[in-house]
Amino acid sequence: MVLALAGCERTELQRADGVAVDWDSYRGQWVLVNYWAEWCKPCLEEIPELNHLDKSPRISVLGVNFDGVEGAALVDLGQRMGIEFTMLGQDPGPDFGWKMPMALPATFVVDPAGKLIETRFGPQTEEDLMQLIGS
Repeated sequence: MVLALAGCERTELQRADGVAVDWDSYRGQWVLVNYWAEWCKPCLEEIPELNHLDKSPRISVLGVNFDGVEGAALVDLGQRMGIEFTMLGQDPGPDFGWKMPMALPATFVVDPAGKLIETRFGPQTEEDLMQLIGS
């Protein structure tokens, strides 16, 4: 499934800390939108891999909490779990026409042109994701 995100009306996302982020600022990068939950053991296992991927200048990781935790509580939870990548305050999926993942962890892979190219379920490794994006 390929879905272009360029025509979406809403391009402003909100981080867990309340700071606005412009979706268009991610153009030219691969974006991994990762859905996670505190109770999800595979989600916890992939955090170090996602943290490392997020350090690449070509890749941004955006985390979406599945537990409904918001604001300062979400920021605190992310810190306790060792999350270093950006956590979003709300799910961007509905604005982009994405269906709610039925399993966790789920990673939506968006190419540098803003097209959703794949949705992956289960824990992801840095090696597998780098093979997918061609690096």
